Amino acid sequence: MNKRMLLLSLVIIITFIGGFFAGTLFPTHDSEKIKIGNLPQSNKQTKQKDVPQLTEEKVLIGYVQDYRDPNKIPYDQLTHVIFSFAHPTKDGQLLFNGEQPVSNLRTITAKAHATNTKVMLAIGGWYHIHGGESYSYFKAAIATPNTRQKLVQEINRVVQQENLDGIDIDFEHPRSNEDAQYLAAFVKDLRGVLKDKELSIAVNAKIHSVAGTEINNVIYEPSMFANVNHVNIMAYDGQWDGEYNAANLSPYKFNEQIVNYWTKLFEANQLSKEKLVLGIPSYAQPEDPNIKQVSYSAIINANPANAGTDKVALNGTIYHYNGTNTVQKKVDLALQNGLGGMMLWEVGLDAEGANSLSSVIAKKIKSNNLYTLK
Repeated sequence: MNKRMLLLSLVIIITFIGGFFAGTLFPTHDSEKIKIGNLPQSNKQTKQKDVPQLTEEKVLIGYVQDYRDPNKIPYDQLTHVIFSFAHPTKDGQLLFNGEQPVSNLRTITAKAHATNTKVMLAIGGWYHIHGGESYSYFKAAIATPNTRQKLVQEINRVVQQENLDGIDIDFEHPRSNEDAQYLAAFVKDLRGVLKDKELSIAVNAKIHSVAGTEINNVIYEPSMFANVNHVNIMAYDGQWDGEYNAANLSPYKFNEQIVNYWTKLFEANQLSKEKLVLGIPSYAQPEDPNIKQVSYSAIINANPANAGTDKVALNGTIYHYNGTNTVQKKVDLALQNGLGGMMLWEVGLDAEGANSLSSVIAKKIKSNNLYTLK
């Protein structure tokens, strides 16, 4: 009996001691709350640090016509060179304008890649190698699955053979819902074969430079833009809207309306505005329509001070263009509205030196802090 009582006492003592240590070394949730609650509170407020997030690199895309001297392209200022143009045929083939353009393309590709600049090939354009507008040739090529696939495969062959970084589509312009569907199918098929290569598309400004309203005779299928990297807005040539007026070439207010239209369209369709690229003209439009356009280079060569304005008297007429001040305002307009960068048509028309538009745009983009706190 005494032994049994002794054993029972020992069990009670051991259980009590074990429970004590267990509660001390491995506290329950309730005991944790109590301990934390009893800790002295600091008067110092904990501040959540803002984490800088790097946005995508802003692009500066320069179109270059196929006959330009490859040695005179400012590769170090451009993120992309778009070599213009290769011409689609109605049966799905692809044509270059002779051997020299092919040689120029290869030289440009080598020089561009040496500066980490990408090279893309533009398909289409306004004029066709066989004469007249390229519209009817391009439309026929993408209107049937057979010819569309032939063109897609031919484009991909050239991309791989010439070590290109991608393709730019310049179908000027889809003029019906049917056209828009053909173009969307072409973009989708091309996206499928290009895989990790870039794909961009040049688009009409879609805004009337005089009325400020949407242009409805150029039609795009918005879902198509999900399949491209860049949408190059041709925000110029407004002089043809209504009665001819050279001053409407590409004024700042016109560009505000264009940016407003495209950003709203992309927001409504849940597309990234980073895809949008605002185009700048590097040529001057004469008030006398019987006189030809001149390059921005000719304007600056006549007098470097012309860079600071948007019009000048030359060759017996007044020319309208975008000077450096307007171009810098346009860069701000694009970046402040979330666009992905700028485009120039075309590099061969640009001036050289400090007043070159490519230089002004590149410096303006670089001066913007790409690290944004969100």
